[in-house]
Amino acid sequence: MAAPSLAMAPHDETSVELGFVEPAAPARLLSSQFPSKVGGRPAWLSLQLPVPERLLCGGCRRPMVFLLQVYAPRDCAFHRALLIFCCAVPACPRRRFAVFRSQLGRINDFYGPDPEPEPEPEALPGTRPGPRLCRVCGASAPKSCSRCRWAHYCGKEHQSLDWKAGHREACGRPGEAAGSLSSPNILFPEFELVMELEDSDDQKLENLKCLESMSAAESDCVTEAIDEQELEAMAKHESKEDRIFAKFKRRVALAPDQVLRYCRGGCPLWVSGENIPSKTDIPNCPCGAKREFEFQVLWCPCSATRQLVMPQLLNYLKVDCLRESLDWGTLCVYTCEQSCDHGNEYCTEFLWKQDFSAEQF
Repeated sequence: MAAPSLAMAPHDETSVELGFVEPAAPARLLSSQFPSKVGGRPAWLSLQLPVPERLLCGGCRRPMVFLLQVYAPRDCAFHRALLIFCCAVPACPRRRFAVFRSQLGRINDFYGPDPEPEPEPEALPGTRPGPRLCRVCGASAPKSCSRCRWAHYCGKEHQSLDWKAGHREACGRPGEAAGSLSSPNILFPEFELVMELEDSDDQKLENLKCLESMSAAESDCVTEAIDEQELEAMAKHESKEDRIFAKFKRRVALAPDQVLRYCRGGCPLWVSGENIPSKTDIPNCPCGAKREFEFQVLWCPCSATRQLVMPQLLNYLKVDCLRESLDWGTLCVYTCEQSCDHGNEYCTEFLWKQDFSAEQF
C-alpha cells in the first residue's frame, strides 16, 4: 500500500503534523509507494525528471544532493510531492537549496489508478522500469559510460567520481547489472518520514507548563527565593529574541525527535527574531497566485542548543561537525496556494532559510 498521506484539510497553528524518521525497507521507499522520506536517492513522483542543470548549486555550480521529500496530496492534486535538494559542499561560498513540486492526477502517465502492492523486500531503487537515473545521485542521467553504455550519470562530475570509486574495474565486466548503484558515499542515510498529528491535549499542555517551570529552575537554582516582583522585573528585561527562542524550545520539547513540522496555511515556528520574512519577501508563484507556508525542516547544529532542544536531523544524517556540514535553524517551504498544474513537469517552489542568532551560541 502507498504511504499514508498528510491531512488535506486547511491547517492552522494548532493543527500541526510532525515528521519523525524511522528505518524502512528500501522497497517501501520506491516511487510507486509514494513515500515521504529522508536521504538516499529521490523517489521521483513524475518520471519526467528535471534536467541536471536545475539541480546545480547556484553558489559552486556543483550537483546538489537530495535531502528529503514530503508526499502531500491536496483536493486539487491526487498525487503531490515536494522534494528538497541541498548543496553539501563544505567550501561552497553560498550554499543553496532547491524545492521542486510535482503533482499528478489519479489517471496519469506513470501509475495505475489503484495502489500498487508493496514490492518484495529485495527490490532495489533503480531496478524498476523508468527514466535513466544517475548511478551516483539518482537524478536524471543523460550521459552514459562510453565503454559499457549501461552506467548512466547526471554529468561528468559524478561519472568521474564513480570511475574512481570502482567503475573502472567493473566496467564491462560480465554479470554487472545495468541498474546497479554506485559505491561513492555522497548521499545522506535513508529513512522513512512518518507523520503524526501533534498532540495538544490537556496532558501535553500540562507538560508544557512543567517544562517551562523546569527551564526556569535549571537556569537559576535559587528561583524559589526570588519573589514575584523580581520575577516580573526579569521578564520585562527578557528580549524578543529570548521569547522567540524560548517558544521554539518549549514547543518542540513536547516531541523532541521531530525533524519536520507540516502546517499548510499556518505559521512557521521561528528559531530566532532575526531574518523573519515579510510578505513581500515571499515571491508569488509564476502563475500569479500567492505562496503560503506549508512545512518546515528542523535542524540543530550546536551542542549547546542541542542540550536544550533535540538532535533532529543532525544525528540521523551523520553530519555532526558544524564547520564541515550543513547548518541552519529551520528551513521553511512556501508553495503555490492554488497548487497550479504543470502537467508532468517539476515546478520550483520557494524556501526560506533561517539560522540561529549569534545570541543563542
